[in-house]
Amino acid sequence: MRRIAPRLAFLTAATVAFTAVSVGTALAQDTEVDEPGSFTSMFTAMATPDMVIGTDNQPAPGQPGATGTFNYRINSDQEVICYDLTLQGVQGDYKSPAKTATHIHEAQPGMAGPPRIAFPNPAGDGDTRTSSGCLQGPFTTGVMANGQDSGTGFSLKEIEADPSAFFGDTHTADFTAGAVRGQLTEVPMGGVETGAGATGAGDTGATVALGAAGLLAAAGVGAVAVRRNRARS
Repeated sequence: MRRIAPRLAFLTAATVAFTAVSVGTALAQDTEVDEPGSFTSMFTAMATPDMVIGTDNQPAPGQPGATGTFNYRINSDQEVICYDLTLQGVQGDYKSPAKTATHIHEAQPGMAGPPRIAFPNPAGDGDTRTSSGCLQGPFTTGVMANGQDSGTGFSLKEIEADPSAFFGDTHTADFTAGAVRGQLTEVPMGGVETGAGATGAGDTGATVALGAAGLLAAAGVGAVAVRRNRARS
């Protein structure tokens, strides 16, 4: 009995440790984390109602007059994505079969596709809604496809490999296919070239440049915050 007892104690401790690790891994999905000290890529999406596509791959009505600016910073080595999302003119309650109504989907322009990442819905009073933070994978969406969550196995490296194959959107009760949608565009890590001619108010290039400039500003503020937090600790 004296020899069995220590072995039993060891096996019990090992079982508890394994269980703790397993639970920790499960809870690590979609974890809100601090902003990393560096990023491997950055993207922006200028979302509009005319870009919305229904599940039948046909144009669907988005919310008239609404817009969205979706800025993302990625550290694919750590599977961390930081987001700064702003909606203008999106009204009504959110609605989606996913666990939130604001996503990155995988699909080419003009096509529908499954959500890969679900973000906290932008919130706020009046005409503007915002949300920001950082999520670490593995990612889940709450949408089942082929017997598994549509985020299963997804890696941020897939966005880096082909950003135009992904889009950001948000869904409401009145516009279930999407209130606004925009394909991802990569932002140069070294800066944004606006060009001397991109100054017109209706210039699409100027609009993208403004969104990218905001993304770079957010990245700079985040980096300062990280350094400050490290200095305090």
